[in-house]
Amino acid sequence: MILLAELKQFTAQDPSLRILKPWFDVMSDYLNLLMLSVSVFSSTLQAYSDKMLCVPVPPKPLLENVINLTSVHGCQSYFFTSGHKTTMESQYYLMINQWCYEHVIPNYLRFFPYLILVNSSIFLITSNFWFKFPGTLSRIKQFITVLGMCLASPWTTKALAKTMQEERRIHVAPSETKAETPEPINPPVSLIDNTEQPVITEKPEDLPKPPQKQVGFFLEEAESPSVTHRKPKKFIKAVTNKGINVSLFDKKEGEQAKALFERVKNFRLHTEGKSLLYYTYKTQAILRVLLATALFSYVTYHTPDMKYEFYCVEPQNISGYTEFYCVYVPWRMFTMLSVIFLLLLLMYNSICLYTVYWIFHYKLQEYSFEIIRKGSSIDDIPDVINDFAFLLHLIDQYDPLYAWKFAVFLSDVSETKLNQLNMNIYWTQEKLQQRLTINSEGKTEIRLPILPGIPEQLFQLVEIEVLKVEKLKSATLTGDVSNLRMLKELWISNSNIKIGTRALDFLKKNLHILRVSFSSPDEIPSWMYNLSSLRELYISGQVQSESSIDVGLQPFKELPKLKYLYLKLHVSSVPSAIIRLAQTLESLTIHNEYVNLSSVSILKKFTNLKELRLNYCQLDHIPSSIVSLAKLQEVDFSNNNLSFLVELTCLQQLKNLVSLHLSRNNISSIPPHIAKLSSLEKLYINNNHLKSISLAIFKLTRLTCLDFSNNHIHYLPADIGKLVHLKYLSISHNKLTFLPDQLFSCIKLQTLVLSHNKISIISSNTGALTQLTFLDLMENKLEKLPPELENCTYLKRNQLLVEKEIFDTLPYEIRERMNIKNYLTSELVKTEDTTGY
Repeated sequence: MILLAELKQFTAQDPSLRILKPWFDVMSDYLNLLMLSVSVFSSTLQAYSDKMLCVPVPPKPLLENVINLTSVHGCQSYFFTSGHKTTMESQYYLMINQWCYEHVIPNYLRFFPYLILVNSSIFLITSNFWFKFPGTLSRIKQFITVLGMCLASPWTTKALAKTMQEERRIHVAPSETKAETPEPINPPVSLIDNTEQPVITEKPEDLPKPPQKQVGFFLEEAESPSVTHRKPKKFIKAVTNKGINVSLFDKKEGEQAKALFERVKNFRLHTEGKSLLYYTYKTQAILRVLLATALFSYVTYHTPDMKYEFYCVEPQNISGYTEFYCVYVPWRMFTMLSVIFLLLLLMYNSICLYTVYWIFHYKLQEYSFEIIRKGSSIDDIPDVINDFAFLLHLIDQYDPLYAWKFAVFLSDVSETKLNQLNMNIYWTQEKLQQRLTINSEGKTEIRLPILPGIPEQLFQLVEIEVLKVEKLKSATLTGDVSNLRMLKELWISNSNIKIGTRALDFLKKNLHILRVSFSSPDEIPSWMYNLSSLRELYISGQVQSESSIDVGLQPFKELPKLKYLYLKLHVSSVPSAIIRLAQTLESLTIHNEYVNLSSVSILKKFTNLKELRLNYCQLDHIPSSIVSLAKLQEVDFSNNNLSFLVELTCLQQLKNLVSLHLSRNNISSIPPHIAKLSSLEKLYINNNHLKSISLAIFKLTRLTCLDFSNNHIHYLPADIGKLVHLKYLSISHNKLTFLPDQLFSCIKLQTLVLSHNKISIISSNTGALTQLTFLDLMENKLEKLPPELENCTYLKRNQLLVEKEIFDTLPYEIRERMNIKNYLTSELVKTEDTTGY
């Protein structure tokens, strides 16, 4: 007798795999076991019971004599005294029974038990084949492991509870402008400003009950409510009402959850590339339908042929009889079992057909988290495809809540929250204090690069004046930023920064300078257009198309205090969005990163501009549209392709122009009509291709700053002496061999840069430059310095740049005096740093 326990090995599998068996697979497995039980019972009955019972049929003449004599003499006495003997040995009967069984009984009736046993075994194999095949089993095991870790992770519950808080703040709050009050559960980092909210509660009887039993690693989920992802809010409320404290999250748990995010990403990358699981499952489902249909048709067709009585003719006449009357003993039982088997097979085939319908009707190679995205604040959960999608469809059939929990680890927002929580544990106030520095402007600044968010403890450092954040995927400035009362400047580099209502109110009143660097126009914060106290705005980034940057800058509103705008956008024309600032802007800088700025006509509307800088714009001429900007005081065309300065004539209409930058162009000569720029005070023509200096420049008698460095100039004209107001002169990196004496008539000179030339002698007239504070003579052909440098009383050793051996040619007294000046100055600086005065 074969016991069902002995067949357990055929169905034995890891209990954790049951989450990948939909209800129809479970039902088919039970039906398969019942069919297998029927087939095992039939086979056992066939093997261990008498199959045939045959009795001989006497010859007809003998039978008639027996009947006549019976009526005269009595049946019993005559039958045993005359006629053919009927006593046969038992082996004869057994042989006849077997012979008739083999030659008379139909094959279907003889092999019926074995037929259904073999087919039931095939059903058993095909139903679980994809759990046994190595190529699929490895992925299934990995998915089960990852899913179990996700469900058991403390971050899952904390993230869902955190989501509920955000939903409650968003959906229940009648107004975002209510006063902030502490909430019952405080997450580590708030996504929006906290506002006073009513507390949502549910009666205990309304809460979903936790499952009583789980399998394997799912035992850790026993305390989690089991609901579908179609009702996420109810679940999350229940989690919160249990009193889960989101802030209680230690460093070890955070690191484990962080590693789990990476594992989920790797698994997704591995499974989304193929559909092996899907096609294996579909193949086995189709195969089961074909086998079940064929078997059902075969059994149904042959079941009516089952008989109880058979007539057998044995031609060998071994026993003395050739004809036998036989009875098939298990007929009644087999008939009943075949009916039962047909009913089971019909139900099994119906479920297999439904499985095939489910496979083809639903798009199992695509899985959307749309419902979850709508039901929570985690709105960036990506849709998945191929084997990953198929596995999620399967666990939906088992328990839709699993996909909801698993989705937490697919979300960049959730990962950012986790990283931010870990960050708050790591970035303490003391550690942040160590990152405070003093910049070149004397302001206290702090730089936060590549963090998952903004540490909470940052808002306790009230001395911060400049805040720099770089490469933050998603961060939020909460109302706590109002603690930084000295904050005036904010840098946002390649970051997505959200802002709460109270934080925006604070920045409106306090922020003066904002610098935004982006890699996508989506990173341009929309709230920056509401900063009514903003005075300087810097926007820098690369754009794929000009239309995208127009969309990004379209919401530009009136910023009444904005005076300076810096744009580095790589566009072919000035963005039309900034036209809204035409009446208030005083300084505009466009840095185009060597992209040709072909259209600047819009600039003529900025009538209040005082400073205009068009750098790296590939300009080959000076735009005529700037002529109408009568208030311009400074024009900067550095780093372009200017070569002929014919348009300089039109600049004479700019009566207030005091500074002109033409450095780093292709200028080889200066036209005479530059002399018409009579109001010019600063002129920069460095890094060009000048071989000589036009005498017209020396007619600009108001010049205080003149830069000819990095050209090919061989001599400095004597007319330099006419520039009596000159304070800064740089003619370094040229080919000068001497200096005209007229240069020393410019007695107001404070900075003189003569390095990298071929000057061999410094005139003793240098002593006439009594206001000189900086002199650079490096890389020349000097042999000595004139002692008259002693008259340059403001000149210190560290401000006299010359080779040491040349400096040593000065008299000892002069050298010591310069060193003493240098020492006293350094000590004074130290004193100022110490006392703060």
